[in-house]
Amino acid sequence: MNGIKMLWDNLDVFAAGLQNTLILFGVSSACSFMLACVIAFLLEGQDNLFRRLVRWALDLMRMLPFLIFLYLLYYGLPNLGISLDVWSAGFIALITYHGAYFAEILRAARTALPAGQAEAAYAHGFVNSNMYWRILLPQMVMRSGPLFGNQLVCLLKDTAFLSIITLMDLTAAASAVQAKYFVPLPPFIFVIALYWSITLLVEALLRRLGRRAQKRGLVHE
Repeated sequence: MNGIKMLWDNLDVFAAGLQNTLILFGVSSACSFMLACVIAFLLEGQDNLFRRLVRWALDLMRMLPFLIFLYLLYYGLPNLGISLDVWSAGFIALITYHGAYFAEILRAARTALPAGQAEAAYAHGFVNSNMYWRILLPQMVMRSGPLFGNQLVCLLKDTAFLSIITLMDLTAAASAVQAKYFVPLPPFIFVIALYWSITLLVEALLRRLGRRAQKRGLVHE
């Protein structure tokens, strides 16, 4: 069968997969970033038992392969009486896993900020929370642009694992089409092109945000 005709006849399948992938990517990116901001705030201040536990949890999450974490949520939790549907398991896995990586990126950016900024903020009457959210966090985010871009690409690629738990994303759409026609090359090449296009759009958006930040003096080359 002609590859182009095969793709055209199954365009609705790919459209549904693309829509689900974009939903997974968009929601998980935003939520994992917000989670990372909260975690980075919890790590502010002097070292204590609570912050050590937070760092231990981050290290544990970062050393765990994403697929195993997904299996634990979807297949392991029912043994404890907790059942998750594929969307809930997918969102929780992506947000928690990549939130840990985003938090580590922010933590590294925090250590690169001049120590005098905190003292200056205290001198002007800022308390810990206001200082973090209004002064430190914006600089941490702007300094982390390239690393955030890399992590977003990793998040996008990890959405493909959700096809294993039967969530109909782009990868699952390609698998369904190739199983129907027993011709794997055209559907998977088409899906690769779609993933690549999404990645290029994300990178272009981050570059634009970086240029705007430089114009406003938030970051320096």
